[in-house]
Amino acid sequence: MVRRIGYLRVSTAEQRPDRQIDGLRHVCDALHIEKLSALARVRPVYEGILAQLGSGDVFVIWDLDRAFRSAKDALNELDRLRTRGISIHIANLGLDTTTPYGTLLFTVVSALAEFERRLLSQRTREGLAAARKRGKRLGRPPKLSPRQVERAARLLREKRETVREIATRYGVHPWTLQRAVNSKRPKGKTSHADSKGHTRRKTGARGDHRAGT
Repeated sequence: MVRRIGYLRVSTAEQRPDRQIDGLRHVCDALHIEKLSALARVRPVYEGILAQLGSGDVFVIWDLDRAFRSAKDALNELDRLRTRGISIHIANLGLDTTTPYGTLLFTVVSALAEFERRLLSQRTREGLAAARKRGKRLGRPPKLSPRQVERAARLLREKRETVREIATRYGVHPWTLQRAVNSKRPKGKTSHADSKGHTRRKTGARGDHRAGT
């Protein structure tokens, strides 16, 4: 009896893809979902399914990027499964590899998907480079605003509050506050918070030598 076993990889940061799940369940005898990043090297559910499949069975996927990492990976798996008498069915394209025409289409679709991934990656890199050139800050937003850092530095200079007291008020770790304040100080002059949140001034090597010694 031919079995049609479905597999769907879901990104760890992604919500439940109900449309894809419903689409696969209509064409599968069983569906297995694996929650992993696309870059994960070890895929226990994926490997477990392939180990269970036998000659005449069908490995059903929703789309190439939900099962394979690259065009090379997809074509390698196609060859590996074909030698065992197992075919691949791509549900959203209605494509299967039981015929030479289906195998040709699988190869073309794999190449196009790889091209699209590389093009997207290139555009992302170019966009980030352009943003950096414009001076745009990338990554997570800072936990402290410039105004908060400036006020904290003033309070510390005037010794009106400790690092820990200011950090508690702003809802950040004392080290986070201290790093932010130090980043605004002239090079070679930094302060470090001790275990009680008090600051110790650290001066560069030149400031540690006294004249005539």
